[in-house]
Amino acid sequence: MALFLSLLLVLLFPSTNADWPPSPGYWPSSIFRPMSFHKGFKNLWGPSHQSVNHNALTIWLDKTSGSGFKSVRPFRSGYFSASIKVQPGYTAGVITAFYVRILSNNEAHPGFHDEVDIEFLGTTFGKPYTLQTNVYVRGSGDGKIIGREMKFHLWFDPTQDFHHYAILWTPKEIIFLVDDVPIRRYPRKSAATFPLRPMWVYGSIWDASSWATEDGKYKADYKYQPFVAKYTNFKASGCSAYAPGWCHPVSASPFRSGGLTRQQRRAMRWVQRYHMVYNYCRDPKRNHALTPECRS
Repeated sequence: MALFLSLLLVLLFPSTNADWPPSPGYWPSSIFRPMSFHKGFKNLWGPSHQSVNHNALTIWLDKTSGSGFKSVRPFRSGYFSASIKVQPGYTAGVITAFYVRILSNNEAHPGFHDEVDIEFLGTTFGKPYTLQTNVYVRGSGDGKIIGREMKFHLWFDPTQDFHHYAILWTPKEIIFLVDDVPIRRYPRKSAATFPLRPMWVYGSIWDASSWATEDGKYKADYKYQPFVAKYTNFKASGCSAYAPGWCHPVSASPFRSGGLTRQQRRAMRWVQRYHMVYNYCRDPKRNHALTPECRS
């Protein structure tokens, strides 16, 4: 009788959040070769807070500085990824990021840029990290910030081991992947809502106490310093800004034309159903006249 009741409870209340996502059926990371850090990237700032050992990069933040790195060339499309491990414990206010970005040459609007982000938002004891994905299109840092955030609590602990995080950016779409599982697809619906200018690949760790953890409620506490992030298995493949016009964008699926397979879409729906904790398109406090892509 006890066994029957246990089986009935499993059928009625499946343990969805404890499970891993359905298999995506396709693993784009396997088709791109890893590169050494020095071959594809260089220090951007905080060189004393950065070290490379056997192609694994460690960067850290303390009260004196954080650190960042940048690709040696810009791209106009591509697949960009790294395996990342973040620090456990109290990391409130600390951002560990991997992203693509371009700055405008318009000095009147120095923050008027395009950017596609994967960011770990630091946390407090006993609470999970939040993985934030974001897309900025000609509108960040100039007083008219228009973010397109989707946030997730992952189905694993990102402090325990390395996991692979990727951005696939083409003229048609942006796809965010975690361990080859698509978690978000941002299609191009208009040139006004999609980044199309060439961008560089970046990574960094820095203090964002004013907003990173529960809207700034919890700040970076430097008694827990240094805050450390580790990166390895770097991949950056696609059409550089200087590639000939016939260079074909890479894909996150077996379809050369892009998009996702039915199995990949199923895995993405599972992640968004059980692990997404914020979607800008569903935020009633947002002015959606500024994000017209949400209408459809």
